[in-house]
Amino acid sequence: MKQTTEIRKTVVYQVFTRLFGNTNTTNKPWGTIEENGVGKFRDFTQKALKEIKDLGITHIWYTGIPHHALIGDYTAYGISNDDPDIVKGRAGSPYAVKDYYSVNPDLAHNPKNRSTEFTALIARSHKAGLKVIIDIVPNHIARKYEGKNNPKGVVDFGANDNTNVVYDKDNNFYYNPGESFTVPDWRDGYLPLGGEEIKLAYNKFTETPAKWTGNGSRSPKPDFNDWYETVKINYGISPDGHRDFASLPEDFGHKDFSEHFEFWRNKEVPDSWMKFRDIAIFWLDQGVDGFRYDMAEMVPVEFWSFMNSSIKMKNPDAFLMAEVYNPQLYREYIFKGKMDYLYDKVEFYDSLKHIMQGHGWTDHIPVVQNGLMDIEHQMLHFLENHDEHRIACPEFLGNADMAKPGMVVSATISTSPTMIYFGQEVGEPAAESPGFGSPGRTSIFDYVGVPHFQRWVNNKKFDGGQLSAKEKELRTFYKNLLNFTINSSALMGNYMDIHFFNKEHTEYYNHRVLSFVRWSKNERLIIISNFDAHDTFGFDLKLPREIVQAWGLQNKTYPVKDELFKEKELILIIEDEIGHIRIDIQPLESLILSLK
Repeated sequence: MKQTTEIRKTVVYQVFTRLFGNTNTTNKPWGTIEENGVGKFRDFTQKALKEIKDLGITHIWYTGIPHHALIGDYTAYGISNDDPDIVKGRAGSPYAVKDYYSVNPDLAHNPKNRSTEFTALIARSHKAGLKVIIDIVPNHIARKYEGKNNPKGVVDFGANDNTNVVYDKDNNFYYNPGESFTVPDWRDGYLPLGGEEIKLAYNKFTETPAKWTGNGSRSPKPDFNDWYETVKINYGISPDGHRDFASLPEDFGHKDFSEHFEFWRNKEVPDSWMKFRDIAIFWLDQGVDGFRYDMAEMVPVEFWSFMNSSIKMKNPDAFLMAEVYNPQLYREYIFKGKMDYLYDKVEFYDSLKHIMQGHGWTDHIPVVQNGLMDIEHQMLHFLENHDEHRIACPEFLGNADMAKPGMVVSATISTSPTMIYFGQEVGEPAAESPGFGSPGRTSIFDYVGVPHFQRWVNNKKFDGGQLSAKEKELRTFYKNLLNFTINSSALMGNYMDIHFFNKEHTEYYNHRVLSFVRWSKNERLIIISNFDAHDTFGFDLKLPREIVQAWGLQNKTYPVKDELFKEKELILIIEDEIGHIRIDIQPLESLILSLK
């Protein structure tokens, strides 16, 4: 199918930047950057980016770009050392940002030129046809934030705070006056850096008065499970819940971003709002095309109206996606907060995971989808990201092939964007024990290699030369699926469930199978997935009269072809305005049948 100017599906490739090009296979727990290696910006060569683009990708999310706290000596470049007591892992959490106007020095060939090296990567990505997304983490920053690269006129976080009070509207932080921060009591055998005494010239970290911790803990001594390496940003909400900013009118969810921008234009807003708006505008000026917002629901929706309308006034096509995990807040953050996309985790992902694991019935999927129909375009679909278990790990499925039906359904059931996590396409299981992290999730805290993915990297040839036949087959599956989705007009068109109709009218059709139809003016699709890992099912799949009429089908036969692997050609028979197709579907197989 030829590309047209019509809107097509978006596919986001999340890549953990420091792990992408690392070919070191040592994987020593708590290993140093010298022992375990690290990837660099320059590892994203034109060849690598072309391969990512050719996988069926439209946007690349470079995770871990802003300079965050880490254990490494960059004092020669004017960067202070960080104390291991307030850094998770050795490589550090990308969500404990230390300097928003700079990038992680680990990623640069020459740390002195780190920002220039990143802007060159942005340019290469654009040349390859990829839009660039980076993280903004508005709820919290590193406990030891130091804006060493602030543009002229930018005042650092906390520099003008009144630290003698718990709260002030224009303070960037919340404080415990007269108390000093104390590190948590370590538990379960944990010690920073695994107990290693490092020899770098670290000063013992001090913080007086103590600031509130990122997840909202007010204690000067947070718990081990708190986000103790970060401090909470104050958005103008007092400890008793009073809000020192204007409220959006109730009908403002239906206003466009320009009207939101005008609403805030002459209103006084808390200082933290302006700081984060300026950070976003700075990165847009560097060529970034959009942002992924960490834990967006922990920040008031009015701020997002202010922030996102400012971004959209500068770049109406900016891609804005966010974590919001409370379904009751979805519509507020989409409409009033002017978000483009939210993670569809709590309803769609969680339901799909349950079914892929062999629990529950596929009947639940269309119920979830129908409940989100008014916002289905804004609900970003995924099966992996850095927070979730890898599909191939024992805690999820233990076998990457078992996710195939879920991946087809996730990528085709709605008009929403699809996101995959680097290594997902080759079945990466995250089996290593890196240090701060645990097996099952590729570590975001430590220097590690990603073994299955490294076989695709193939000593930076980026050609899959070391992949097994099974891994190559899996990547081909993803490539076929994703490329189909970004070229299909039907997947941006209409949806109708045919699952319940077939459960009622079709012998041998069952709750381990799911079916639905998608269509546009020029394309009609019938999609069937078998979630069972062992059984083949055969049945006379039916299209209800409503679909037959909507598609303008006559009482005759029509050829249909599988678009996923193009191996099957079947016949659709229309009799008395009901469609019939004989389906024999193998374990974990999916069919995307197009009506010719």
